[in-house]
Amino acid sequence: MTLFEELQRRGLLAQLTDEEEIKELINEGKATFYIGFDPTADSLHVGHFMALCLMKRLQMAGNKPIALLGGGTAMIGDPSGKTDMRKMMTKETIQHNVECFKKQMSRFIDFSDGKAMVVNNADWLLDLNYVDVLREVGAHFSVNKMLTFECYKQRMERGLTFLEFNYMIMQSYDFYKLYKDYGCNMQFGGDDQWANMLGGTELIRKKLGKDAYAMTITLLLNSEGKKMGKTEKGAVWLDPEKTSPYEFFQYWRNVSDNDVIKCLKMLTFVPIEEIEEMEKHMEGAEFNKAKELLAFELTKLVHGDEEANKALETAHSLFAGKGVSDDMPSTVISESDLEDNKIGILTLLVKTGLTASNGEGRRLVQQGGISINDEKITDPTAKIDFSSEVIIKKGKKVFHKAVKE
Repeated sequence: MTLFEELQRRGLLAQLTDEEEIKELINEGKATFYIGFDPTADSLHVGHFMALCLMKRLQMAGNKPIALLGGGTAMIGDPSGKTDMRKMMTKETIQHNVECFKKQMSRFIDFSDGKAMVVNNADWLLDLNYVDVLREVGAHFSVNKMLTFECYKQRMERGLTFLEFNYMIMQSYDFYKLYKDYGCNMQFGGDDQWANMLGGTELIRKKLGKDAYAMTITLLLNSEGKKMGKTEKGAVWLDPEKTSPYEFFQYWRNVSDNDVIKCLKMLTFVPIEEIEEMEKHMEGAEFNKAKELLAFELTKLVHGDEEANKALETAHSLFAGKGVSDDMPSTVISESDLEDNKIGILTLLVKTGLTASNGEGRRLVQQGGISINDEKITDPTAKIDFSSEVIIKKGKKVFHKAVKE
């Protein structure tokens, strides 16, 4: 089985511009490809995960990844998939986020001995002369054609700023620059990036002639991937200080039955033949086995063997009712939140991030979805005593520890 065939069987490829050339390059390990990451936070999150796994998969076959950090494009903001304009970030914040991304990426990608590169498009975009951009780049883009792309059409009703309108031109220029300076002959991106990616391919071919063959591939799940990783407490981060290894494990352990095989194919390095065999027998308890495998493999990939084993043991201990583990996610409750050493159940649920509001907590309690120290709580006015450690159980799978300051 070739690498291209494996990517197809894993459901990773959606659209391609030059299929036969792409097959040849990646199967023979001759592709130098890039994937872009806009540093809009100080940690990568689950939405980036598939791109990182794809980079690792292609690198293992001898291809060379370029991780393009959008220190320059982050100054503008990509309108793709957005209903509102992004908040502006300072250069200092963007640079801090770039450094955080570099550190995290090194867990997935081997940057030694020139096997991969990290580049920052701020190094060229921030020094561009506006008139030069209009003459050298802008002349190759049709406004009429740009306005037909979905990434712009969905923003037209609410208002698309000229700032955001330039994002496609900047991203296209990135590919042109990477092609010229680093020999980058291929780009990967989400299906919501197709228009931006085509812009880069067309720019290279228009400026450098027919012999310049840049290629594009989009990933099937990426628009879905951007929806992944959202919980009641916010995003699921790869930084263990933001999302603990146990919480990360539990996120994947709780994916829906419909998604578990798809995630195993796209995100893990479990042999595709093994996953396809599992798929034939998916019913009942087999779903739970598959989810546990998914959670373990991804936690191992992000946080290492030790943390993956600890998360697995913690999950088994909790579900078997064997007691409390130090690895359980926890929240410190301050003395000022307590009255006579007690706190209202709704306040406690909000403080721990298990619910977003008192209203949500009230409904959950009344429906019998909350237990405190193995005792079901059905009264939304209940006061929880902090004389000892408090273990909250939400539904059947979510455990959280609350401790007094």
